[in-house]
Amino acid sequence: MSGRTVIRGGLVITASDEIHADVLIEDGRVAALASSGTPAAEAWVADRVLDATGKYVIPGGVDAHTHMELPFGGTFASDTFETGTRAAAWGGTTTIVDFAVQSVGHTLREGLDAWHAKAEGNCAVDYGFHMIVSDVNQETLKEMDLLVEEGVTSFKQFMAYPGVFYSDDGQILRAMQRSADNGGLIMMHAENGIAIDVLVEQALARGETDPRYHGEVRKALLEAEATHRAIKLAQVAGAPLYVVHVSAMEAVAELAKARDEGLNVFGETCPQYLFLSTDNLAEPDFEGAKYVCSTPLRPREHQAKLWQGLRTNDLQVVSTDHCPFCFVGQKELGRGDFSKIPNGLPGVENRMDLLHQAVVDGHISRRRWIEIACATPARMFGMYPQKGTIAPGADADIVIYDPHAEQVMSAETHHMNVDYSAYEGRRTTGRVETVLSRGELVITEREYTGRAGHGVYTPRSTCQYLN
Repeated sequence: MSGRTVIRGGLVITASDEIHADVLIEDGRVAALASSGTPAAEAWVADRVLDATGKYVIPGGVDAHTHMELPFGGTFASDTFETGTRAAAWGGTTTIVDFAVQSVGHTLREGLDAWHAKAEGNCAVDYGFHMIVSDVNQETLKEMDLLVEEGVTSFKQFMAYPGVFYSDDGQILRAMQRSADNGGLIMMHAENGIAIDVLVEQALARGETDPRYHGEVRKALLEAEATHRAIKLAQVAGAPLYVVHVSAMEAVAELAKARDEGLNVFGETCPQYLFLSTDNLAEPDFEGAKYVCSTPLRPREHQAKLWQGLRTNDLQVVSTDHCPFCFVGQKELGRGDFSKIPNGLPGVENRMDLLHQAVVDGHISRRRWIEIACATPARMFGMYPQKGTIAPGADADIVIYDPHAEQVMSAETHHMNVDYSAYEGRRTTGRVETVLSRGELVITEREYTGRAGHGVYTPRSTCQYLN
């Protein structure tokens, strides 16, 4: 690692400020900022000078919801920690928080150890873990305390997928009570999976097997009902709640109401819900399978309410839920039965660019872009200000971003290990040019200069976003 780097002449954008400033990096951290052209900035001597004139200088993205190498539906997500974190870097994301999985009948520790083994020595950028809790019992609850102490401070539960990840209300309440005591944050997949399974069975019996029926059976009302129930259980437990991949306007309304009551309830949405819709699920010749994820894509009219939620801070974070499966050989497992299509979309490389497009289109401001993609996820999951901002002492996870470059998203040019793009042919304005992770160049003027193993495991403190 070279000792000192200076980034000169850019517009530094954080969640709170926009300033024309030079940035001094020393030993992998931000050492100082000074207004461009001032004697203080001009006096800096460095081994490496990066010219950001006419560009944005932004914190590296924090994607708090990815699934690398996730086993699902008899197959595995197609991105490894190596390919997935490399693609993240190409897209300007310098930290991911992935999900370690507890299998039923096993301990949290076994699941966490398995995910450490997958990731260690393979990542191009830094990473942390949430813990999926699939089997709540007395031992699991004790283990939750131990995990919080060692920096795994968030636990995901599922109201969906009976027989796989599903927890009933009693199990959810017990885990929430434990997190109220130990400072952990419960993340909830809020869909009424018991009711959905009835609708799946009925649809298949009617011969409704195409991908579009995936969206029709996973009804928005069942997302809203589960969101409401999760909020009430969290209220009973006195615990904070983070609802993942919110897709339906009715669910946003439940979150907004809870927040109006002053509750520590938070919501995340994903680019697919902001930019795609049931129109994609209905694409002919089984093409709709490319867009099968849960919660599902919704009719287009839901998008306006999601954008509004992001502007009013009823939704705080945009993560990707990156969980890619190739169309050929993986998504095709569900030909003739939509319920067998592996659930998940690729997106870790596209998030920062799509959200910049939202700035261009007037949905959000530049600072809000950085807030929902960098700063708030870092605060929500206990990594701020080490991650998510550009300030003295922060890790030098920095992106030089060209706001004027145009690109066309395509599987031909992306770096995710998947054979299609969910955004194929979409034109966007803005592109990552150079990426530093802890002061090391990972992308240098649109060339990959990183390496597997540079990225390190990042233990996290508890949620820094509570009322």
